[in-house]
Amino acid sequence: MLLRIQGLSKRYPTGDVALTAVDLEVPAGQVMALIGPSGAGKSTLIRCVNRLVEPTSGTVQLDGVEITSLGTTALRRARRRMGMIFQEYALVERLTVMENVLSGRLGYVGFWPSWFRRFPHADIEEAFRLLDRVGLAHMADKRADTLSGGQRQRVGIVRALMQDPQLLLVDEPTASLDPKTSRQIMRLIVELCGERGLAAIINIHDVALAQQFAKRIVGLRAGRIVFDDQAEALGGGQLTVIYGEEDWSQTIGRAEEEAEATGTLA
Repeated sequence: MLLRIQGLSKRYPTGDVALTAVDLEVPAGQVMALIGPSGAGKSTLIRCVNRLVEPTSGTVQLDGVEITSLGTTALRRARRRMGMIFQEYALVERLTVMENVLSGRLGYVGFWPSWFRRFPHADIEEAFRLLDRVGLAHMADKRADTLSGGQRQRVGIVRALMQDPQLLLVDEPTASLDPKTSRQIMRLIVELCGERGLAAIINIHDVALAQQFAKRIVGLRAGRIVFDDQAEALGGGQLTVIYGEEDWSQTIGRAEEEAEATGTLA
């Protein structure tokens, strides 16, 4: 098992409880969608995995290494294997696309080479190859602040892949994008995971997109897992458990129509 989370809880100093005794396993190569209402703990869960948020209790193991017990240096090494893709892209606006992409290698190069942006030739070649894969090779020298939202998200994806990760942690990758671009980004993430044998946890609000592109869906409510099954098992009753009472027929119908139209029915 690539990722094993056991008894993970998070209580903030304010007393707010974000996660309660979460148990979750993700095998190598699996793309999993994490859904739930705002405040359910989705982003906290992702950030506890790489300890951008420190868990209050519980353990996180990645490929047999217990992340929760690592010191600073060992944690820095372990984070190389966990690529993070952010909702707000987290790019350095004044830097070029290529410079932002190569920042994904900072965990592998020394301080001075990174300070002067001197990266090995092999890293630069890989950056160009990945940019070409996502259709941005021609924009390598463009500043990040000149890009559209979809282009920025693609740069963020490439930057994460430059870490050579085993696991992608993806936090609301489509929240700021239009519907067409959202589908393109989700399709790209799933395709790249398939090509590279990566596992991914994708925190996403759009239930139809989750059903369309992820084979497994985990639902959180109030910091607890209340659903964990194949995408086709997610129906109105399960959505009510996750989100509360509502007429879910249009949501389910949209997911089925889009999946059928694009040939991505789970």
